[in-house]
Amino acid sequence: MTENFQFDQSRIDYIQKSFTNNFKFRFSLFKILPMGFLSGMKISKLTEEKCSVTVPYKRKNKNPFQSTFWAVLGMAAEMSSGALLIMFTHKQKPSVAMIIVNCTGNFVKKATDITTFTCSDGQKIKEAVKTAIQKEEPQLIECHMKGVNEAGEEVANFTFTWSVKARIKK
Repeated sequence: MTENFQFDQSRIDYIQKSFTNNFKFRFSLFKILPMGFLSGMKISKLTEEKCSVTVPYKRKNKNPFQSTFWAVLGMAAEMSSGALLIMFTHKQKPSVAMIIVNCTGNFVKKATDITTFTCSDGQKIKEAVKTAIQKEEPQLIECHMKGVNEAGEEVANFTFTWSVKARIKK
């Protein structure tokens, strides 16, 4: 067991700075998540408590009903929790595997302008990652995010359940 585990604040700071730098984040998306790059998704805020991700309504993102395609909204919602997970798992020793095991979404209103998804489960994620490393057991994290338009009206909400597991060599 890894009972005295501590997060390295410099790694957390590095991810925060890299992901909130639009050029660096967009370049990363281009390399590892091209659809995220094409959608125009960006991280507008990343702290240890929350992450906000915006996605515009534009020609490439819209559906035949003149709103943002549901999968584009889901991608932005996933990134709002995923960025928090990356922030707390980046270069961890032992490394931490993460995967989505469940997803639900509710669509409240047509998305016809910039939609911002915010996940405020940062501390819950941090504790689950720490527990996964300390106890050497997988942990499930249910993350909730709400998407709002520029007027602050709810457009959609998602729940992603992530599984995190420390890669312990035995």
